[in-house]
Amino acid sequence: MSENSLIEIKQLTKQFPIGKKWFKPTGFVRAVDGLDFSINKGETFGLVGESGCGKSTTGRLINGLIKANQGEIIFDGQDLTELSEKQWKSYRKRMQMIFQDPFASLSPRMKVKDIVMEPLDVHYPQMPKAEKQEKAKRLLEICGLSPYHLNKYPHEFSGGQRQRISIARALILNPELIIADEAVSALDVSIQSQVLNLLVDLQEEFQLTYLFISHDLSVVEHISDRIGVMYLGNLVEVATKEQLFKNPKHPYTQSLLSSVPQLGESKKERITIKGEIPSASNPPKGCKFHTRCPFAMDICKEKVPQNTSIEDGHKVACHLY
Repeated sequence: MSENSLIEIKQLTKQFPIGKKWFKPTGFVRAVDGLDFSINKGETFGLVGESGCGKSTTGRLINGLIKANQGEIIFDGQDLTELSEKQWKSYRKRMQMIFQDPFASLSPRMKVKDIVMEPLDVHYPQMPKAEKQEKAKRLLEICGLSPYHLNKYPHEFSGGQRQRISIARALILNPELIIADEAVSALDVSIQSQVLNLLVDLQEEFQLTYLFISHDLSVVEHISDRIGVMYLGNLVEVATKEQLFKNPKHPYTQSLLSSVPQLGESKKERITIKGEIPSASNPPKGCKFHTRCPFAMDICKEKVPQNTSIEDGHKVACHLY
């Protein structure tokens, strides 16, 4: 693990059992299948891909909400997969999540002040209540809300305001890593830009590191430093934002980028991918993308492609290279 890395993922695997026969599963969904990447301190790593590719599962594995079957999650030198539930508590406050749907992730029975203060109640029960309230008030103001919002309930807010409450709750423990799981996908476009700009400002103010999970390439381009493209539980390409958008190498990445609408530019060639996404319970042999790839070769059907370094910081898993 390099000195600049905050978190490093090695061969991370998560399988979910499906079906039952004689009390045993009849198969498994390979949601995350040997994932490798790292996130440097202070950077935003964007994780992008189609629905069902394993993005959200990766975020929950890192935060300990679900347990990995195999692999390592090395956070600041410690492999989190080896921790007991009691040991996890001290690490969990160093990483927090912002969920996709703020209405579902905020308790409708709790006032805003209690929602934002709840992490302090769990991790710092001896802290005076007045100090907790002052900290909650300050963070809500930083996130663009007013002190009088403290005594309101989540249903009294708009979607953008509820997401700001979620952000304040995530920040109250002074975490080092924020996992934003589709944090703006449920918001209107105009509100999305406000929340994204808020996240950028907060990153600078609080020296945060982000894992930003999204299916929206334009959002990922706006906020990310490096980007990982995920397909059926694997990363097919990892590059800096500039490398990925100017010179995508993997056919899947190229097809994703060609589908993004362009304004004020001549139309570029559309790279289409055929067929449906294969089942994660029975993925294709060799390269998982070969059944939909316009450039598939015989070797793609038999051999799993290894990561190849194209240039500094740009890696792709494809037999074309």
